Order: sequence, then C-alpha cells, then structure tokens
Amino acid sequence: MALEKLGKALNSALKKLARSKTVDEATIKEVVRDIQRALIQADVNVRLVLQLTKTIEKRALEEEPPAGASKKEHIIQIVYEELTKFLGKEAKPLEIKEKPTVLLTVGIQGSGKTTSVAKLARHLQKRGYKVGVVCSDTWRPGAYYQLKQLLEPYGIEVSGDPEEKDAVKLAREGVEYFREKGVDVIIVDSAGRHKEESGLIEEMKEISRAIKPHEVILVIDGTIGQQAYNQALAFKEATPIGSIIVTKLDGSAKGGGALSAVAATGAPIKFIGVGERIDDLEAFDPKRFVSRLLGMGDIEGLLEKLEELQKQQAVSEEDLEKFLKGKFNLKDMYAQLEAMQKMGPLKQVLQMIPGLGYSLPDDAVRVGEEKLRRYRIIMDSMTEEELEHPEIINYSRIKRIARGSGTSTAEVRELLNQYNQMKKMFKSMDKRKLAKMAKRFNFGGFGI
Repeated sequence: MALEKLGKALNSALKKLARSKTVDEATIKEVVRDIQRALIQADVNVRLVLQLTKTIEKRALEEEPPAGASKKEHIIQIVYEELTKFLGKEAKPLEIKEKPTVLLTVGIQGSGKTTSVAKLARHLQKRGYKVGVVCSDTWRPGAYYQLKQLLEPYGIEVSGDPEEKDAVKLAREGVEYFREKGVDVIIVDSAGRHKEESGLIEEMKEISRAIKPHEVILVIDGTIGQQAYNQALAFKEATPIGSIIVTKLDGSAKGGGALSAVAATGAPIKFIGVGERIDDLEAFDPKRFVSRLLGMGDIEGLLEKLEELQKQQAVSEEDLEKFLKGKFNLKDMYAQLEAMQKMGPLKQVLQMIPGLGYSLPDDAVRVGEEKLRRYRIIMDSMTEEELEHPEIINYSRIKRIARGSGTSTAEVRELLNQYNQMKKMFKSMDKRKLAKMAKRFNFGGFGI
C-alpha cells in the first residue's frame, strides 16, 4: 500500500492503545507522541504535525464517548476523523461533464507525468469513456513512444509527432483531431521540461490559451515530501481549474509529507499513484485512504475492484453469487484465483480487508502468492469431474493429482482443506453484510 511504513507505525500506536489496561492522560499522551513520531518520520511538516496531534489530544482528553462506544474506540475514531480532515476531508472526484472534456497535464521533470497520463487514460477507459491522448512533449521524444507502448494494448490512440518542435501546435492539432473522432475525454501530455515552478506555470498558461482545457492536472512526485507544498501552492494560485495527482506513493517514505503538504494548500488531490502497473492509479478519497492506513480496511475499494472485474467479464454475477452464498466448487475457485491476479498484488488486496492490513508480514504475503500459484498448478492436473465435484477426490486421486502437478500429496490435501474452509467461512458470514454486498452487485433474487 501507499505509505506502508507510516501505516504500520500508526497501526502500532493504536494497537498499544487497544492493549492498555486503562485509558488515562498518560496513555493518551503516549499514543499522541507515537503518532507525532510516525508522521515526522514520513516527512510531514512539523508545524502541521503539532497542530494535528494537539487537536487529537484535546479531543481525546475532553470528549466523552457516545453511547455504546468505549473510550478506546472513541479515541481511535478521533484519530481517524482528524487524519481524514488533515488530508482534505472529502473526496473530490474528476468530473466529465462535456463531450469532449479536455484535460491538460503538467509536471516538473521526473515527476512521473507521462506514466500518470497513461494510467489516467486507462482509469477513464475502464469507466466507460472513449479516451484520446495527445503527446505535446517536444522536450523528450521518447514520451510519444512510451505512451504508445503503454496504451496501444488497450486500444487507446495516441496523437503526436516526435519530429515536431512546436508544443503548442502539437497540442492544438491533437485536440482538434480527437474532437473530430468524437472521443469523450482528451488528455494532453505537456513537456515537463522545467525544474522549477515558474517555468512550469508559464508553459501551462501558454498551452491553456491554445486548447482551453476544462481542467489542468499537476503531477507531483511523492518522493519530494513536504517540498510539494511550494509546487502545489504556485499551481493553485495560477489556475482556478486545477487538480493534483501525487505519484510514487508505493515506494516512498516521504509520501505522507507530500500528501499533507498538498492538502495544506487546499489544492484538490484527485488521484494517487500506488504502483508501477498501468492500473495502479487510485481516485483519492481521504476517508478510505486513512481507513486503510490505520488497518481498518477499505471494503468499498474491494467491491470496486470486483465490479471492475465483473465489467471485464473476469467475474460474472453468477460466480459472485455462488461465492457469497458459499455454493461454489473448485472450478469456481480456480476462476476466482485467476481473477485475483487481475486485481493487483496480493498485498494491495489484503490491505482492503479490515484487520488484515498490517497483520501479515511481507514474507507471509510472498509465501501466500507462491501458494496461490501452486494451487492453480494442482487444479490444472484435476479432471473436469474433480473440479466440479471435489467431494469425490479420494486418496488414490490425490496421489495421481500430486504426480501430475509435480507437487506432494500434502499440498493437494492442503488445497482441499483451504477450499472447504472457504466454503464454511462464506456460509457463516453475517447475512446482513452479505445482503449489502449482494445489493451492491444488483443480485435481485439474492435469497439471504
């Protein structure tokens, strides 16, 4: 997950609170100090950290928990609420109101702008929009080929000319080309040749005059930490239609500093980059982000990933209904393992499940990914009948499956045990939660 180190440190502080026998002033002050330390190590501005933790401490000491909640639960809720406010409070989604909507992206050299353009194009395509991308980067000819390489597999067209030196001309002609083609969204990738804010702002204004974008998106490198404040502030003051993507949050210890610095300017963060894959761009929602950061999970995000798979026909409504009711066989389980691979790295998926966020060490996750791979190999050695009716698999069949898959009989039995445990788990899940999930997927006749 983005900011994993910060998340683990905050999670550790809250676990210390949960384990404490009494919740007195000393306990609260100790938890607040742990939160301060975690945020400062993530390069969050010290003044902002002190403001935040002072508010948390004041509320924790003065407020009485609501009916039905313990003091510990209320303090955790306070931490969640204040961190959410700290990072912008509400989600500010990208709105596509007109056809075509023109988006101009700008960014300091090395910010990850071109990759973010490809990720944004793919993100919008998955939501049903027809997207065209214009490369007006005359500074780095490789940008055009990079965009084509990233987007051609998904059928997203890129307009540009590596030989042309006039960025404004490329932008204007590219936008006109896609207008005539009738696309829903046109994303213009600008040059990104500047190393400071002033040059960047001038370039943005020049191209904006030519193409009149509906929105200008600044791409900020998350590894620069609290230095992001100056970029975001200069950008916010220069355009009333600006929003921000913060990149490289998956591998940076300073990502918390970058996010909080941008949020402090009031500039809206709309997306965050959380990995290297083209699908690793997330719409930024402070509530859901903080929920994952604190190890509380993100069920909404998990359901969205499942919905995406459903749209791609990687998972059908019938498959999901079988799983939610606990009425599935090994053939269904195999299809789900394949679908899981499309959801992204196992660690990202686990962090969306409440309670699992930081409970599994990295080694355990790696072992888990290897096991899932071996489970698929084992199932490849089963007959159609065995996949559809696992109950017929006796010891002689287990030996044959192990030989055919190059695994041991113990591993085959382990797979069968996991399958049976999964069925039991889904059958015993809270029926109200299942009904809510079913409603989310429009299972009209879901008899729970």
